[in-house]
Amino acid sequence: MLLEKARKDLVKYGMKLVEHDLTKGTGGNLSIYDIEEGLMAITPSGIAYSDMEPLDIVIMNLDGEVVEGDKKPSSEEAMHRFIYKERSNINALVHAHSTYATSLSLLRQSLPPAHYMIALAGYDVRCAEYATYGTEELANNAVKAMEGRNAVLLANHGLLAGARDLPNAFNTAEEVEFVAEVYWRAKAIGEPVILPEDEMALMEEKFKSYGQVKK
Repeated sequence: MLLEKARKDLVKYGMKLVEHDLTKGTGGNLSIYDIEEGLMAITPSGIAYSDMEPLDIVIMNLDGEVVEGDKKPSSEEAMHRFIYKERSNINALVHAHSTYATSLSLLRQSLPPAHYMIALAGYDVRCAEYATYGTEELANNAVKAMEGRNAVLLANHGLLAGARDLPNAFNTAEEVEFVAEVYWRAKAIGEPVILPEDEMALMEEKFKSYGQVKK
């Protein structure tokens, strides 16, 4: 069985997506890219995370060909493949339908640096232009808006976060959702103070060695 550890990790973190309230039902998807093998392991389409097993994970190359697995890959497999083709520093992706990040995406609004933890994703989290789910147009829009960032909001859809490995990709998704929530709550009673660019540049530098989830 190809990428056995990656398969097990995806099943584990798929459950965490639901347990940590980052998605509902079968929404969202996760993947890991093995750069040495040149293969991507991705969650299948339409299977509840509680029912998912390692054998259900689909193994693909970055040309979109299924190498191993009898399940249909996630409808967003192109978005994952396109990111891996463009970003050498990202080897895992988490796509979530989390409440507050998705709420901002409905407004077609980027998430500004209202809290320093957003530095895990970059200076801010842009909102990609809308496109129908599962299309190459959406994949291209995500790649563009995620340039220089580790996360992106997908308009009227949800959140995509990436990192060097799955634990850090999941952590980035959680922290972006946290910042989205406190920003949303602060906006309800006033106007949040946004951190300046020089402070966020310092945070991005500090986060290269601090606050990272270890394997």
